[in-house]
Amino acid sequence: QVQLVESGGGLVQPGGSLRLSCAASGSIFSFVAMRWYRQAPGKQRELVATITRGSASNYADSVKGRFTISRDNAVNSLYLQMNGLKPEDTAVYYCNGEDPHYVTWGQGTQVTVSS
Repeated sequence: QVQLVESGGGLVQPGGSLRLSCAASGSIFSFVAMRWYRQAPGKQRELVATITRGSASNYADSVKGRFTISRDNAVNSLYLQMNGLKPEDTAVYYCNGEDPHYVTWGQGTQVTVSS
């Protein structure tokens, strides 16, 4: 089973940008979809963005136009470019990979948007 590790989180001011990365321990070619989720304190985990094996993508309304999801099968990585960050984007961000036979999750990376 492929393991996922997120990186790139941190503290950023409102309006700033961050790029999250999710590195896989093996090939992600078989993943029919990969996703970014986030969970803010006291809230349920929510879906942020999805990208299919064919690179079709979709986004939560709250991040549409600000975030961009991408995947690079050659280096077994998933990315989330986050621009125009807002305090309400503060959360732990998780990547997720959906294989035909299992689903795998990373451990999460903290994103804090604050002045």
